Amino acid sequence: MPVALVFPGQGSQYVGMAQDLVAAYPEARAVFEQADRTLGVSLSQLCFNGPENVLTDTINAQPALLTHSIAALRVLQSLRRDTPPAFVAGHSLGEYSALVAADVMDFTDALTLVRVRGRVMKDAGEKMPGAMAAVIGLDDAALEAVCREAGAQIANYNSPGQIVISGAKDAMERAAALAKARGARRVLPLAVSIAAHSRLMEPAAREFERAVAQTPMRPPKTPVISNVTATPLTSIEAIQRELVAQLTSSVQWVKSVEYIVAQGATSFVELGPKDVLAGLVRRITPNARAISVGDVASVKAFVETKS
Repeated sequence: MPVALVFPGQGSQYVGMAQDLVAAYPEARAVFEQADRTLGVSLSQLCFNGPENVLTDTINAQPALLTHSIAALRVLQSLRRDTPPAFVAGHSLGEYSALVAADVMDFTDALTLVRVRGRVMKDAGEKMPGAMAAVIGLDDAALEAVCREAGAQIANYNSPGQIVISGAKDAMERAAALAKARGARRVLPLAVSIAAHSRLMEPAAREFERAVAQTPMRPPKTPVISNVTATPLTSIEAIQRELVAQLTSSVQWVKSVEYIVAQGATSFVELGPKDVLAGLVRRITPNARAISVGDVASVKAFVETKS
């Protein structure tokens, strides 16, 4: 049965992430040691012990999530329980983990790049503060109309009836009021001060483009499904354009999952902390099998199911 590996983005981090994985598996420990050397800081101790407010800072959360996901991937590979995937995909920041899994980038190069990504996004957010919110219970077309009227944008098409919007604070206030007036069950502000996947990230995208161009890349060995177009990225040039465009474009997660399923892959393995993507996959395509692997218990459960 064709399998897709999927990788989570920002918001899945938590204090204690990957700690038991690193204690139990030398492959995971090696990944975190490599991250500490590459960044010149103890990312491992930040992941294991916090403090939470420092870990959730976008400049730290992004490399932390990448490192946890690749640690989980290396563990499965070492156990020879990693059925070669038919596809890989990542949600926003998770796309970098997918690119490492597809051998487009070395882990250390990806780590350096996401550190820059976190910095330029943080800088853009400080210069032009924004906000994000999850809207529950309004369909795509209705919420797209709300965003056009309010001056906000769709950031993430996460699952049917769960969409994240993004924009300047005044635009977000208008969008929240309009969404509620038009039938949204809930509008939940997210604990962020940046407007990711919106026009407010244009200065970040311009600066980030230089870092992307300087990062060594190879053509993907496994199809990587684009956040922006929900189709495979087949060349280095397409990947470079994707990583820049992603900062200001909507994450097409629903269409990405639907594309993968249409190609015959109905088994999804999420690698990294928590199980956010597995839950979204099940809501998008209820017949799909979706599991999460990010700690010792889930590794053991996965191995047992594959035996």
